[in-house]
Amino acid sequence: MHIKCSKEILKSLDDAITVVTVFEDENVSTMFDKLNIVSKNFSAKENNIEIVTLLENDNLVDLCLVGLGKKESLDKEKLRIIGGNLCKKIKGVFRNKVCKNNDINIINVNLDIEQIGAFSEGILLGNYKFDKYKTKSEAFEEREIDNIIIFTEKEAEYEIEKAKILSNSTIIARDLVNEPSNIIYPKTLAIEAVRLGAEYGFNVEIYEEEKIKALGMEAFFAVSRGSVNKPRFIVMRYFGDEENTDILGLVGKGLTYDTGGYSLKSNASMLDMKTDMAGAASVIGAMCAISHSKLKKNVIAVVAACENALSGGSYKPGDIINSMARKTIEVLNTDAEGRLTLADAIYYIINNEKVTKVVDVATLTGAALTLLGNVATPVVTNNEDFYCELEKASTLSGERVWKMPLYDEFKNMVKGEEADLKNTGGKNAGCITAGAFIGEFVGSTPWIHMDIAGTSTSSKSKGYKSKGATGEPVRTLYYLAEI
Repeated sequence: MHIKCSKEILKSLDDAITVVTVFEDENVSTMFDKLNIVSKNFSAKENNIEIVTLLENDNLVDLCLVGLGKKESLDKEKLRIIGGNLCKKIKGVFRNKVCKNNDINIINVNLDIEQIGAFSEGILLGNYKFDKYKTKSEAFEEREIDNIIIFTEKEAEYEIEKAKILSNSTIIARDLVNEPSNIIYPKTLAIEAVRLGAEYGFNVEIYEEEKIKALGMEAFFAVSRGSVNKPRFIVMRYFGDEENTDILGLVGKGLTYDTGGYSLKSNASMLDMKTDMAGAASVIGAMCAISHSKLKKNVIAVVAACENALSGGSYKPGDIINSMARKTIEVLNTDAEGRLTLADAIYYIINNEKVTKVVDVATLTGAALTLLGNVATPVVTNNEDFYCELEKASTLSGERVWKMPLYDEFKNMVKGEEADLKNTGGKNAGCITAGAFIGEFVGSTPWIHMDIAGTSTSSKSKGYKSKGATGEPVRTLYYLAEI
């Protein structure tokens, strides 16, 4: 689907879907003679969307009236949600209508330029649906949208173009997460990263098993041992300002499937474990957006991709393993595997790639879901100034974050008895102690840990989010690089 803006008013609208946005108490004046009469009976409350049909010049014209609510209370996130709901409404109502084209014409858009960008994002993301493996029935096939034409000022073109880039990159992440684990596993995830790097303009280097061992990534390798699908370490580099020594590092958890290993999950808990690589997908999507936008920044992202499977070669509860940082770890639970892969990945990116700030993104704990549900991402950090940058980026993206405390008591909960560390701090404060464990491999580098176990997927379609992967926090990572 394409989106563009135009200032011209169409002479004929009978071959497309026409959307009219309406604020509460607004007098609507358009080229439609009867619209003012219709709109007087329309409640323009926020998110109210209604379809009306008018006879104009012997043509039946379908109009979609969209309520924006009160102008003073409208923000960009509300506009994204409205845009997503609008797209879903159009696709549902017009499923079987015969039109000359599949365009949406949006008129009466009296929003500011940034709001138009957010509205466009919502529409583009609301159009997403992962159904590539379903046999299509023409009788019930959902209407696809080809173009969105927004009649607005030319100055909005930049924001609309950014909306396209961010939406597309978010959809890249959604697709990667929604793919089943027999399609996306370490090797194929690496292949996708290489393909996307070639398409969007960032460099990709893949380390296979021997290189991973040579680097001393023993914690990462231990997790991978039980699977016939061998691990891959994916390094993505983008240098938009080579004279600058500042480099933002992004680390994504890349468990393409997690059985729990010997600490075996239940069948119900395993059903959606293809999504355990959502952190990896989000940093790949962010790299696409950053590179496509040609940001004047330097960003390096890494993914330690593997499967946590069960076999005679799997690591076991009670094992003591080493790490790239030469810190030893007691394995108390093989289902606390993500933090082991992240420990080596984050140590590598700081010490080998020399990043000056680093963010790790992971579907790490069920405690994150218990803590904040699907509403916000809990964050652990060692640097308040860096967190303020993330909070600003989150405000721009609409993807909420919330900072957890990192007291010394939490750090002490992951200290080992027979080794330096243990890979779980027990049943209490699980979201924080998981972050504290990763923090042991960071040193003094400004660092942020984002636990997206709750926000990376949605159980139902709502607004601009669809059931399944959400693509969070691709847009937040982009803005963090941009600011």
